[in-house]
Amino acid sequence: MAKLTRKSKEALAKFDKSKIYSLNEAVDIVKKITFTKFDASVDLNIRLGVDPRKANQMVRGSVTLPHGSGKVMRVLVLCTPDKEQEAKDAGADFVGLDEYIQKIKDGWTDIDVVITTPNVMPKVGALGRILGPRGLMPNPKTGTVTMDVAKAVLEVKAGKIDFKVDKYGIVHAGIAKVSFDNNKVIDNARELILTINKLKPSAAKGTYVKSIFISSTMSPGIQIDPKSVTI
Repeated sequence: MAKLTRKSKEALAKFDKSKIYSLNEAVDIVKKITFTKFDASVDLNIRLGVDPRKANQMVRGSVTLPHGSGKVMRVLVLCTPDKEQEAKDAGADFVGLDEYIQKIKDGWTDIDVVITTPNVMPKVGALGRILGPRGLMPNPKTGTVTMDVAKAVLEVKAGKIDFKVDKYGIVHAGIAKVSFDNNKVIDNARELILTINKLKPSAAKGTYVKSIFISSTMSPGIQIDPKSVTI
């Protein structure tokens, strides 16, 4: 069994691991138990009562966090030359097509979001094995396959994040930085949770949101009462 560090012991002493807290309480605690020297991310892990192996129970989507995630998003737009200037003007970090497709095939994935237009998807589809496992594959359902590349880029830069339930039925998402004001973290968390609630598959039976945990980089997780998240 791993030996607890002094800071880990300090963190665990500040809350009761067996208790379920309100969203407001949990956010306050997670900020108090974060001792990293850098501005740590605040993450939500939401366990859902779905079977991701069944197509009619897959939960995926996107949400624009009211206060952004605090992360500088590196955006690649794969498009034809007539859309390049539009993408650049909107703030895309990388814009092009064939040269970036080859670069990705060679192992480059130093990006956070890939946006493309429908007409080049046949070319982009060849990157599925590389981008898919990294959660970078463009998808119309998340707004990353679109002719309006400017809007898509602006949304990502403004705080739009994509999420998808993993094979264990859990949605993982970074929603803020520890430096954020408590109310901003709460607003962002609520926006994500309520968006996931709205996406409940009709085929999902029983309890939909089974548990919610909030944590920061390297901190313990604090369990949140789903009932404390209201509109």
